[in-house]
Amino acid sequence: MSALRTESRTIGLTFRQRLSNLDFKASPYLYISPFFLLFAALGAFPILYTINVSLYEWDLLKGQGDFIGLENYVITLTDPLFWNAAFNTFSIFLLSAVPQLVFATIIAALLDQAIRASTFWRMSILLPYIAAPVAVAVIFTQVFNQFGGPITGVLEVLGLEPIRWGYDVLPSHIAIASMVNWRWTGYNALILLAAMQAIPRDVYESAALDGAGRIRRFWSITIPMIRPTMIFVIITATIGGLQIFTEPKLFDGQSNGGANRQFQTIVLYLYEMAFPRRDFGRAAATAWILFLIIVLVGLINYALSRAIASQDVRRSVRTPRSAALESNGAGR
Repeated sequence: MSALRTESRTIGLTFRQRLSNLDFKASPYLYISPFFLLFAALGAFPILYTINVSLYEWDLLKGQGDFIGLENYVITLTDPLFWNAAFNTFSIFLLSAVPQLVFATIIAALLDQAIRASTFWRMSILLPYIAAPVAVAVIFTQVFNQFGGPITGVLEVLGLEPIRWGYDVLPSHIAIASMVNWRWTGYNALILLAAMQAIPRDVYESAALDGAGRIRRFWSITIPMIRPTMIFVIITATIGGLQIFTEPKLFDGQSNGGANRQFQTIVLYLYEMAFPRRDFGRAAATAWILFLIIVLVGLINYALSRAIASQDVRRSVRTPRSAALESNGAGR
């Protein structure tokens, strides 16, 4: 009887151990499963369903029509208006992403110093991000108003001609990029600041003892050590910049990118296909073309970042070797 009890206890403990191991392995997946279930239902399914929509003649009111294959893609890629929207998108993206990254890095470096009321300044630069996009658009529309805005007033005082912010291509792109920069620079600066705060201060102190100045420490220590975070900021800015919709739409709410489409972006082109023209097939095809463009640009950014990182690794490997060779040569 005692032997049977021992065997039953052993079997019970083994089952409990297996159950505990299963719980240890499966529990994390159960905890995060609600997000993936909601994403599959509300995100992944609509995204994949647009592939089916793009292969048909699909009217907003009539619904699915005849199967036409890749014709929607061909029509979109041969449409001059699409390429005009693509040019506007990349122009606004470059005018916003490059200054945004530069100013965010400078602001983060300044906030990383020992300054008074550092918490106040860090919260202040986040205020533009939490402002409503409509409020931002209203303010900047008045600032860049050709017929009475403050910039026009300054130009009149200086005796210069007013700039046609809402009618010319480059001025309208600058105005829209200014809205994007004003809203997102502080947000990216805080992300870069968090990466800078994680750098050990001993590294800076050692470099200062070796005679390195602030600018030298910034380029040789700060920038290389925050490169992963900077790559993240670049990729997120790329995704957001190529999907820009709110700022150009609110800059001129009566049109879809200006009277002459001078600042119509790809997403505004997609919006025009979907709702005013009610051609959901073309709109779905445009969405997937934009997705492929974003993936391609993201891969290019990733390849460039890896190339820069590999060059830094080669330099760090060559430096000790060259130092050893120099020391051997000096000894001889």
